[in-house]
Amino acid sequence: MISTLKSNTTINSNLEEMFILQKRLNESTNGKNWELGINKFDKNINWLRCIHMEISELIESTPWKHWKNISSKLDIENIKIELVDIWHFVMSYLLQETNIPKSVFICEKYTKYDSVDTFNIVDIINESEKLSYICLGIQIENIHSNTKIENIIKQYFKLCSICKLDFNTLFKLYIGKNTLNKFRQDHGYKEGTYTKIWNHEEDNIVMMRLLYNLEDINIDTLYTKLKDYYNKL
Repeated sequence: MISTLKSNTTINSNLEEMFILQKRLNESTNGKNWELGINKFDKNINWLRCIHMEISELIESTPWKHWKNISSKLDIENIKIELVDIWHFVMSYLLQETNIPKSVFICEKYTKYDSVDTFNIVDIINESEKLSYICLGIQIENIHSNTKIENIIKQYFKLCSICKLDFNTLFKLYIGKNTLNKFRQDHGYKEGTYTKIWNHEEDNIVMMRLLYNLEDINIDTLYTKLKDYYNKL
């Protein structure tokens, strides 16, 4: 499937494409029946915990520590990557609980948001923790209602807004990270043989540079560029 971002594409079609790609990636990584909560290696799957853990990585990209590196700067580019990683798991959770059309329907009304003018570190941290709180609450209570699912979506896109990650950029970065995740799985990520640092840079950084140099988002082209770069290491 070739994916491109054109001016005439709609939010609905972009959402549908992302959910299709996520379902395909989950099947490739975890097996055909991953929605049952067990992967092909008989390991439990917990998407809510995945979201919570990725949120902690997002917070680590802010200068929140009062005892260490107090003059460090906000790593906004990595925050955006963490938001894309969180999106992978949010979509996976929705796909576990419902189907693609309903997932698209739930998400679409929250994608029309305006980004804030400036970054507010306190707001980023607080809204991140609210998303984590929602997910942990569902997990602990073990109540997966439509309202609780929608609360995750609403809070996720609120977080995107205050991190100045607009929907088109989210879509572009998702396609890039989905391609990189597939590349990782194809090159020994699960087996522990994959090299994540490429010429002193994390593969995420290389992927973003390659992605932004593409006029259109093309999964096959990006995958080939990643492969060529990796083979030269």
